Amino acid sequence: MSHSEFKAAAEHVAICPIAAGDVTRVADFLHAELNNRLSPSVWAAAIQPSWQTVSPNHGFMLVGGDRVLGVYVAFYSQRRVGDQTENFCNLAAWCVLEDYRSYGLRLLKALLDQQGYTFTDLSPSGNVVPLNKRLNFQQLDTAAALVLNWPLPRWGTGIRIASDPEVIESCLQGRDLEIYRDHARATAAHHLVVTRGQQSCYVIFRRDRRKRMPLFASILHIGNPELFQATARHIYSHLLTSFGIVATLVENRFGVANPRFAISLRSPRPKMFRSNRVLASDVDYLYSELTCVPW
Repeated sequence: MSHSEFKAAAEHVAICPIAAGDVTRVADFLHAELNNRLSPSVWAAAIQPSWQTVSPNHGFMLVGGDRVLGVYVAFYSQRRVGDQTENFCNLAAWCVLEDYRSYGLRLLKALLDQQGYTFTDLSPSGNVVPLNKRLNFQQLDTAAALVLNWPLPRWGTGIRIASDPEVIESCLQGRDLEIYRDHARATAAHHLVVTRGQQSCYVIFRRDRRKRMPLFASILHIGNPELFQATARHIYSHLLTSFGIVATLVENRFGVANPRFAISLRSPRPKMFRSNRVLASDVDYLYSELTCVPW
């Protein structure tokens, strides 16, 4: 596109909220321009979160006439933080066509100009991290270990691990049951319940890619860290034998000790947030693109 053509096109460029009726064409755009491993139908399912909440939009898009030129998808949720209800906006997939990159920051500004939200960015790319820092985002401590999964028999241990939805529903209660029901249809979230005696531990993980290989799991939620710690080796074994996952990534902030032979990551992937009301310890990975977008 020549400079004159770009200038003419720019006169018709607009920033618009992504409404429900825009999801299909936004999904088509993301399939074509950001990640074609995900079909348009998968993108569309990911953009519309499985939990029930009042959302002002699904993010913002850059349009020229009937053409989508860029998008910044967002996920919204209301969360209990202490004795208060906090509104969260999770910044997710950000993609702008090359000729319109100068408009990309306008999409980010449209999101951040929304008042009353704690913003999270849980998968910022390398060049986004310094930009976020300039916009007063803080980095979470994402120090993590890589645990190799190997088979371990559970005979005689009294430990049961299940991923069947009916079993999970029957084992969980209280807040963990709410979280499960909110995320049961989230396209990137996988669910386990571990039981031993009268105790149970709800675990959410996602498949992760390292070196382009989808052979890893990242833990997103641990409902009972003490039971997880006691049964961790059996959980990792289950991930191998039932899901074909060869290694598990566990962040230190979950409060479980690393087993022997775990490998500390030299450069864990960054995660960031911006808030004047919420502490880093109050930020988790639920209700976000980590549970919704199966990269």
